[in-house]
Amino acid sequence: MGTTMKIIDFLSPNDIIPRLAGTTMEEVLREFAQHLVSSGRVSNADQLVKILIEREKLGSTGIGNGVAIPHGRLPGLKDILVVFGRARQGVEFHAHDQKQVYLFFLLVAPEDSAGKHLKALARISRILKSPDCRRALMESDDREALFRVVSEEDERQ
Repeated sequence: MGTTMKIIDFLSPNDIIPRLAGTTMEEVLREFAQHLVSSGRVSNADQLVKILIEREKLGSTGIGNGVAIPHGRLPGLKDILVVFGRARQGVEFHAHDQKQVYLFFLLVAPEDSAGKHLKALARISRILKSPDCRRALMESDDREALFRVVSEEDERQ
């Protein structure tokens, strides 16, 4: 497997939430969990929310510049799940730079996938380092446009 991991290998347009309703960390994490439950890939929203909140207690996944990459490992998963969400209103996420978070990439990995999990995290943070990419993600209208921004940045890296 010498090819570079791509985020779009794990992210589909259906896994883009252009308007997150949540205004707190827990509400946003629950919204992501509900999305995965309603699409049939996760069976227990509460369990996933608990895992994600436990991870946040170790240190915020708000990496600055309005970006957070909440993540955790869920028993029984077959492969990595990625969901992108945008909160135009901004969410207090205890980010490292003390600023609100607008752009979220949720990453849920199987328990035994440490290498793949870290590669995916690194890939997402690399994509979101680009100020142009972040701006485009804030300005795009719908999930197709948002998916296109992620795809193009994914190809560029």
